[in-house]
Amino acid sequence: MDTEHTEEPEEFLLPRSRAANERLHALIPGGAHTYAKGDDQYPEDLAPVISHGRGAHVWDIDGNRYIEYGSGLRSVSLGHAHPRVIEAVRRELDRGSNFVRPSIVEVEAAERFLATVPTAEMVKFAKNGSDVTTAAVRLARAVTGRPRVAICGDHPFFSTDDWFIGTTPMSAGIPAATTELTVAFPYGDLAATEELLTRYQNDIACLILEPAGHTEPPPGYLEGLRELADRHGCVLIFDEMITGLRWSEAGAQGLYGVVPDLSTFGKALGNGFAVSALAGRRELMERGGLRHSGDRVFLLSTTHGAETHSLAAAMAVQTTYAEEGITARLHALGERLAAGVRDVAAAMGVGDHIVVRGRASNLVFATLDENRQPSQPYRTLFLRQLLAGGVLAPSFVVSSALSDADIDRTVEVVAQACAVYRKALDAADPTPWLGGRPVKPVFRRLA
Repeated sequence: MDTEHTEEPEEFLLPRSRAANERLHALIPGGAHTYAKGDDQYPEDLAPVISHGRGAHVWDIDGNRYIEYGSGLRSVSLGHAHPRVIEAVRRELDRGSNFVRPSIVEVEAAERFLATVPTAEMVKFAKNGSDVTTAAVRLARAVTGRPRVAICGDHPFFSTDDWFIGTTPMSAGIPAATTELTVAFPYGDLAATEELLTRYQNDIACLILEPAGHTEPPPGYLEGLRELADRHGCVLIFDEMITGLRWSEAGAQGLYGVVPDLSTFGKALGNGFAVSALAGRRELMERGGLRHSGDRVFLLSTTHGAETHSLAAAMAVQTTYAEEGITARLHALGERLAAGVRDVAAAMGVGDHIVVRGRASNLVFATLDENRQPSQPYRTLFLRQLLAGGVLAPSFVVSSALSDADIDRTVEVVAQACAVYRKALDAADPTPWLGGRPVKPVFRRLA
């Protein structure tokens, strides 16, 4: 790519993707089934529509190949069409996928999961993360008899259900009375959390948070939350959608040694196949079962939660992680990428403006303007340059299918993008390099 020009080469156009995006918007609200995949998250007219993927690469319907990051919103951690996973799925496809009674695959998948996450005593599977986080909240409310939910306000997403979405700018359609039952606490601040629990004494059913995010937990923080939850009689829930498998095979709870009452898993668990899990202490989980004398809890009851091929995928994923050291590989790849990006950004004089953050297995990047403030226009510029160089990267979250050559090529493309970024900073105006409207945040009140 010629970085002397303010625009990409003329041949980098996506006419078929552009036409397909129009078809998508005509039939599907938002043009995608996940808001984070919307074309508003990409530069104008440069939102590729995918034809297929293999390993760490995807091809769009215009015939362009990309090195892909953040695969499937972090769900495809082994790479697309991973042989071991596909083989396990194929073995089940001609045996039937759903029955009127549990299949033997269900108990085998539960045994495999609980062997992988030994801090949990029971597990129930579903299809997506919102199912299981909401089930965890419902269970916490049932066992404590308390109405309020305390969420970590520093974490961006927990569920599509009302108890969480009502707290975001996209709260239309959710009664205020529901939203008022959700309160927030800051990550890493035990004193503020204790103050919240004291203010709503005997009213908060649970604390729910991602145990780690773009920064490591402060020393003693998770242990302190465990103690606060015990002392105030509420349920501690870890949302391990992202940290599950990426932090360790047993999730963040396995890495940091702090055991929650309940935890939720998804994303990497199925390598793109739809499976999620609610796991936790037997005493709590049994309230959603049949072998107790108390009021029944409608915990999880999903028609497709036990599809045999998805559970087979989950078992294959866990086996692959254990036998091939996948978590360590994710960290090694992420460290190589982060070091490379930081080096070229510094060399181009934009090291304070393109900032890589997060655990090596879960990297994101910030795009900062000339005043070092987060900037959607500068993000747009950066994404345009990456796309033109054959890198599809809404984040820098790696999959284990990436090769060292993929990482090195990504760093080369980032260096080219940094050269353009430097020009925009010098001009104090990225507009000539945007090619249209800036990308937009997912959570906003108006479309």
